Amino acid sequence: MVVGLYEATIVGNWETGKIILDKRPDFLNIIGPWKQLSTPLHVATTADETKFTLNFMKNLVHMMKKEDLEIKNESSNTAFWLACYDGKMKMAMIMLEKNPKLPDIRGTSDLFPLSCSLTNGGHELVKFLYIYSQKMMGSHWRDQDKYVALMRCVRRDFFDIALQMLEDHPELAGKVLVLEVLARKPYAFNRLEKNLITRIMQSTCLFSAFRFPCMKAQLVYEEDTDDALKLLKIIWGHATKTMRNDEIEVMLTRPAFFFKEEKLSSFGILHAAAGMGNTRFIVELIRTYPDLMILRNENGHTIFHIGVMNRHQGIYNLLYEIGGNKNYICGFVDNLGNNMLHLVGKTSKEMAAKTYGASLLMQRELLWFKEVDKMMPTYSREAKNKDGLTPYELFAKENEDPVSKGLKWMKDCMVVATLIVTVAFAVAFTVPGGYNQEHGPPIFIHQPTFLVFVIADVVSLISSSTSLLVFLGVLTSRHDQRDFMYSLPRKLMMGLLTLFISIAALMVTFSASFFVLYHKGLKWVPVFIAIFATVPIVVFVVLQCPLILDMFRSMYDSHYLFEPKKRILYTTKPRL
Repeated sequence: MVVGLYEATIVGNWETGKIILDKRPDFLNIIGPWKQLSTPLHVATTADETKFTLNFMKNLVHMMKKEDLEIKNESSNTAFWLACYDGKMKMAMIMLEKNPKLPDIRGTSDLFPLSCSLTNGGHELVKFLYIYSQKMMGSHWRDQDKYVALMRCVRRDFFDIALQMLEDHPELAGKVLVLEVLARKPYAFNRLEKNLITRIMQSTCLFSAFRFPCMKAQLVYEEDTDDALKLLKIIWGHATKTMRNDEIEVMLTRPAFFFKEEKLSSFGILHAAAGMGNTRFIVELIRTYPDLMILRNENGHTIFHIGVMNRHQGIYNLLYEIGGNKNYICGFVDNLGNNMLHLVGKTSKEMAAKTYGASLLMQRELLWFKEVDKMMPTYSREAKNKDGLTPYELFAKENEDPVSKGLKWMKDCMVVATLIVTVAFAVAFTVPGGYNQEHGPPIFIHQPTFLVFVIADVVSLISSSTSLLVFLGVLTSRHDQRDFMYSLPRKLMMGLLTLFISIAALMVTFSASFFVLYHKGLKWVPVFIAIFATVPIVVFVVLQCPLILDMFRSMYDSHYLFEPKKRILYTTKPRL
């Protein structure tokens, strides 16, 4: 009977559940064979929120006394606590309506339902529980409880709730570990980055605001409204006002311990942010504490060295804004004798993961190497590390594999182009229906679809031949560095584009041949075949789309990777 009640609870079968509970009302509060789940109400919280399970819970709660909802399972959790942990707001509201004291009952790890809801709960549930708890104002809320809630809010990206907590509890601004969480969230600050269209629209609005003063109040910059940035300013501002300089440096460089399981756990807050490419975070810190630019970690790396190693151009571009200090920083050597040019000479695993083709990886690496080379002092360009290698020797050694892989990749493309050339050439002399034995011309020469067949085959042959020649030209070139930087991406895009045209034209040729043969009957056959002939074209586009985008970025976007004219460190946007 207990098992039957369990099954009815999981699926939301109230009719069966009511029959069992009417016979055995003591089952409402007993611990069943499922010890960790305890009472039927605990079991009900494990089910998905459907109209059946919600109806089951409503009826179940109605049968129970208010005190029964406070029963804990063997893990010391109430059913309400479990519902909050799983983010099941509707179930939690049903129980809360019966017993308003449930949010004040602690569970596992001595956490309140508000804190546990920050594990899997949605924003709406968390915000409701925060307001319902009277904004954590009760005497039963200890400082540690408030701190845990704040940290979990930041980890879940509920920055608006975290800001509300800081407003209600100003003492939480001293919890500098919040900086550690924010340092690992570059995406939270990248929302401030605007694309070209957004910048054009904002410029238009700015111009209109100067002409029409009534519009000024409507203009609010994202920098003033972004919750993550506001949170950072509050925590960092409190730290700079209450801590000594040496304490700030220790706090930012000591090994992180809040995320022990992560790869960057051996880094401090500052250098973890640099490793994650969190440019906005670092800019905010440097604006009020410029000495952080020359602060080195245990390996002898500054934030700029880490930015170069991980190919974060946002971090690197800050060098253009610090004046003569950049020459001083570029002269730094790490514990292995590597200067910044050595570090960029090493192949970046992050860049390799982001770049689709080996040839394009080589192009981007060359771009970085030449950019850093221009920044370095003359004496550093030929300096040797502890392995006796100059930056140029290290770069050549590290990039031998990408070059060979890139050449092999182009050979594979040549094989495909060669096959299409062969097929297209053979099709030109094996036309559908054959030739007139008396006069020589094709039998279906006067059919419009035959003309489509011929033209598509010619397009396929010419485009595949062009693709083959382009890839052959790349293979037989001298593979100079300039080729990889400038001409190679263009050639690859041209070769891939003509290869796509040849495949599409070949499918049109294939489809047109059936229209020629079945033009007098069974017209559904060529139509059916033509529809399915589009499948290879679609598959080619979908699978090669990442490569095409990488090529486009290599051709055009790479010219704007390094923007010495775009200043973000010591300039602020005008406020209207």
